[in-house]
Amino acid sequence: MALTTQAAPSHALTVYGEAPRYPANFSHFDYVDPHAPKGGSLRRSAIEIGQFDHILPYIDKGTGVSEVDGWLYAPLAVRSFDEPYTVYGLIARRMERGPDDAWLRFEIDPRATFADGTPVRAEDVRFTFELLMSQGSLKYRTQFAEVAGVTVEGPRSVRFDFKQPHGRTLPLDLASLPVLPEHDWQARDFANGAGFEKPVGSGPYRISRIDNGRSITFERDPNWWARDLPVNRGRFNFQRLRVEYFGDTEVARQVLKGGGYDYNREFSATAYTLGYNGAQLDDGRLQRAHLGPAKPQNAQGFVFNLDKPVFRDRRVRQALAMLWDFEWSNRQMMRNLYIRQQSLYSNTPLAARELPDAEELKLLEPLRGQIPDEVFSQVFTAPVTDGSGIIRKQQLQALELLQAAGWRPEGDRLVNAEGTPLSFTFLNGQSGLERLLLPWKRNLAQIGIELNIRNVDSAQYITRLMARDYDMVVTGYPVTLSPGSEQYNYFGSAAANDPGSNNLMVLKDPAVDHLLDGLVRASTQADMLRHAHALDRVLQWNYYWIPNYYPPGSSTVWWNRFGLPKVQAAYDEGLDTWWEVSPTALTDQQMAERLKAKP
Repeated sequence: MALTTQAAPSHALTVYGEAPRYPANFSHFDYVDPHAPKGGSLRRSAIEIGQFDHILPYIDKGTGVSEVDGWLYAPLAVRSFDEPYTVYGLIARRMERGPDDAWLRFEIDPRATFADGTPVRAEDVRFTFELLMSQGSLKYRTQFAEVAGVTVEGPRSVRFDFKQPHGRTLPLDLASLPVLPEHDWQARDFANGAGFEKPVGSGPYRISRIDNGRSITFERDPNWWARDLPVNRGRFNFQRLRVEYFGDTEVARQVLKGGGYDYNREFSATAYTLGYNGAQLDDGRLQRAHLGPAKPQNAQGFVFNLDKPVFRDRRVRQALAMLWDFEWSNRQMMRNLYIRQQSLYSNTPLAARELPDAEELKLLEPLRGQIPDEVFSQVFTAPVTDGSGIIRKQQLQALELLQAAGWRPEGDRLVNAEGTPLSFTFLNGQSGLERLLLPWKRNLAQIGIELNIRNVDSAQYITRLMARDYDMVVTGYPVTLSPGSEQYNYFGSAAANDPGSNNLMVLKDPAVDHLLDGLVRASTQADMLRHAHALDRVLQWNYYWIPNYYPPGSSTVWWNRFGLPKVQAAYDEGLDTWWEVSPTALTDQQMAERLKAKP
């Protein structure tokens, strides 16, 4: 049920109006050490592969620097990482929801300034929003489509008016926006990333050095007005932060092992389990762990380009999914460390794990005939093998499905009524993935299906993704406990052929669109969960993708020279809560002695 009264101005926003974990007078987040020392440095690898060709991370063109968001530019409100989705005021001292959530007002902290000393104004908030909506990434136009307008009510007061109805996460998403200085961006080419000129920030760091495309160094701003706010206490402890860019993940891995930088987020299961073994890992100088254990992990999978005729029959997609042997790959390559994806929302309450209840059936019944019958009567389970590598049973089942879909044996291949062989190409832009694809290629070939693997560099890969010029690719969908309008960007028909969207399935399904609308506009958590379960079932049983796997946390490797809070963030790696203990890596024993001796 939607809110019908006006909420009083608050230091925090929650999705459904529930009380936040931290009261207005809280001193710091529980997952920080408020006494963490300042100073030292940390060097990390970039999340992106390849060189950056501009600084801004807010546009779809080229490659920007992700860390600019949060390090250089501060948001109106900051998200806490021990709650599913709650934000606490940073640049905005107070936030106020209007009656029936018709609008959202931000009151700017009068102390807030940009790095050059210029006060942060309500006009800067309006300018940032309109700049992102007109020249920024497609995700902003999708995410904030329900904003009707922005009104500057005074020097430090700005109001966002909403169309009705809108998603309950919209106010929190708006609060998470950065604030850019209008006076610094009026003459810059925002739409094209503005090159490598250092912009004026609003966050805890300034950019001190740019090695074009290869690395970028941030220096802590000692005069940052917000350094002592409760939301920042115990955070942003390093004096210097450097982000290193690599054109290849294996190169990045080897450079880390050689001591070239300190911290790497590892996205290859094989590399995480096998790529760092040695004396340095054994004695603890090199640390390896899954951080943020409760953080929802990206839903990774091989996705079909549904615009390709070969994939338009669900039975074909189901048959191909049967022949990817996760159990064998997990045992042989990943030491059984990883967990099979069953859902687009795995490891969260949003995943459909049981049969639909009466309330959910009310959502699904009007779609009967448009969605698979299994949605109503079965719980989806990804195909399972015995892990031996011999999948004759699954191959026979796949052949039955393919024959029913019109494919027949002709010699050593399967062909359709026109004699066209069943063949497709997997576009690959990352090293290491072939290890997972080659066993699948073998399983497919044994029943007459040809899988070609096309390896391309990162620039060509991005270009072909944007043009939807592929048969299959691997991708990941960010998972949140409070899904909002970003879901349209992943699964909505309007985003299917937009080059800036993440709808890499090229999915255009009216039933999915209908459930997306309900999910985004749900007014209670229970209603949101019902719509999430219904959407999940429809996506599962349509076999739009081949679900891969996820780790029990964020796979992370770092040199052992940092202190970590005793209580760590549940929903994030918490890197901004770390601090330097030693300028060089320590063994486990040395680190324990150093921390024990800490006054």
